[in-house]
Amino acid sequence: MVKSLTRHGNSYALLIEKPILELLGFQPDMPLEIVTDGKALIIRPLAQASPHGQFFDALDEVNQRHGEALRRLAE
Repeated sequence: MVKSLTRHGNSYALLIEKPILELLGFQPDMPLEIVTDGKALIIRPLAQASPHGQFFDALDEVNQRHGEALRRLAE
């Protein structure tokens, strides 16, 4: 599926069709967490975010930014 951004005031919006929202179990009033690795967006219910998950998100970010340097230091 290819989508385009839609102008919404001074911002842009990405419209997600109802069947996809229902498949994911998203509700209109559900708080969502949006994170990025610099190339992709991840949208998930805020209830799934936990300190444990935040640790792994931070670890992934460090590995993406500094993975090569860390590998060379480990040698």
